Amino acid sequence: MRRVLLPHHISEDPAPAGGTIVDVEGRSMGTTWSVRLVAPAAAPARFAPDLRDGLQRQLDAVVAQMSHWDAQSDLGRYNRAPAGSWHALAPDFFAVLDFALDVMRDSGGAYDPCAGALVNAWGFGPEGRYDQPDFIAPTRERINAVRAQRAAQLVQFDRATRQLYQPGGVRLDFSAVAKGYGVDKLAACLDAQGVHHYLVEVGGELRGAGVKPDGQPWWVALEQPPSAMAAPPASSAPSASSDIAPLDDVVLALHGLSVATSGDYLRYFERDGRRLSHTIDPRSGAPAPHDLASVTVVHAHCMAADAWSTALTVLGPQAGLALAEQRGLAARFVRRGPHGFHETLSSHLRAMLESA
Repeated sequence: MRRVLLPHHISEDPAPAGGTIVDVEGRSMGTTWSVRLVAPAAAPARFAPDLRDGLQRQLDAVVAQMSHWDAQSDLGRYNRAPAGSWHALAPDFFAVLDFALDVMRDSGGAYDPCAGALVNAWGFGPEGRYDQPDFIAPTRERINAVRAQRAAQLVQFDRATRQLYQPGGVRLDFSAVAKGYGVDKLAACLDAQGVHHYLVEVGGELRGAGVKPDGQPWWVALEQPPSAMAAPPASSAPSASSDIAPLDDVVLALHGLSVATSGDYLRYFERDGRRLSHTIDPRSGAPAPHDLASVTVVHAHCMAADAWSTALTVLGPQAGLALAEQRGLAARFVRRGPHGFHETLSSHLRAMLESA
């Protein structure tokens, strides 16, 4: 069965008369990006190439500031900076860090942009990768040492002067927000150029606005966990408080909305029969231990959808759902059960489904 999600607010602004769909794409952040937009009928011949170059520059600027893979990025230089140093932040870097610290506070530390050392210890950073033959998973003693160091590091962030203090050894990691922010930057670039009907995608994170020339919205399918993934033992019963239902296809009218998914099937390794995901719980220092296969968040801004999908994944199906309800987040939790996948929708997302 296919279900349909609709936004609460639908604009009456039509696509440009005689407009045509134009596709542009490229590579950034170790993945691909694409934009599908409605170009005006009178668009010049260089419209698509010039637009593509401008969009690529937007993403290149995000990478230059926030990549933890590039040692010469602003983030890379901060991570290597000596203890006691202050760093002036570029506007985009400031905006992302400011938002990320708010999510850290509001999630009770389930998401922490300063937990890069833990991510690296588990092999999900730029060095000592989990997929290399010489990788050895960290011991409990090593994780405790990394957590103790993080607890002793007081990161001071001066919002008034846009400066960040490096107490020594702090490792920023914007993996859970940078792609979403990149999507938002592309959308802002399009809007600034008078393009208001588009579908933007970076590495699977999406944002849509307006409609296609035929008046239809930008329909996208919510990401599903691979069906071939192994289910847990039969003793792993789903939560009694969850709404158990077969996992059906869900399509979303991406009209003034963004969508992002965090899943344990994206990057992981197995040890002692357990799947250890790239989603690290900063509070314990270990991969999130529960049976969530994925969390999808629908939000007006892709950076928010990106960050909150990670935070809710760490919190798990019960605490994550409770926080989603508290904050009015449209979220979908997909768990593995003994006989397949099961989902729970937050009330805000259910309302979108019921309006279809």
